[in-house]
Amino acid sequence: MEIRKVTEIKMEETPHKVDVRKLYDKDSAQAMHITLQPGEALKPHLTPVDVFFYVLEGTPEILVGKEKIEVPADCLVESPKDIVHCLYNNSKNIARILVVKAPKPSTQSKLL
Repeated sequence: MEIRKVTEIKMEETPHKVDVRKLYDKDSAQAMHITLQPGEALKPHLTPVDVFFYVLEGTPEILVGKEKIEVPADCLVESPKDIVHCLYNNSKNIARILVVKAPKPSTQSKLL
């Protein structure tokens, strides 16, 4: 059994310039833990594989396609491949989101 503690995993360098930590990285899937401070957001982008977001903490706004909705903790949001998506934290509290891509992308996401 392998256990990984989020706070002990090194932050990834990404164009989004937010706290992203890779929890799982296999050919079958990739899981990232994202922490957004109040006012932080990702850049809108397209991912070449299906993605889902599971809100762990806070109430981030999640954009999928043309729909942008504030999502509370303990909710899952699906984003099909090649659809614009983004995470925004317009609240006064930290937002933590688990992002899972399946299968692991073989090409980079496309920033818009």
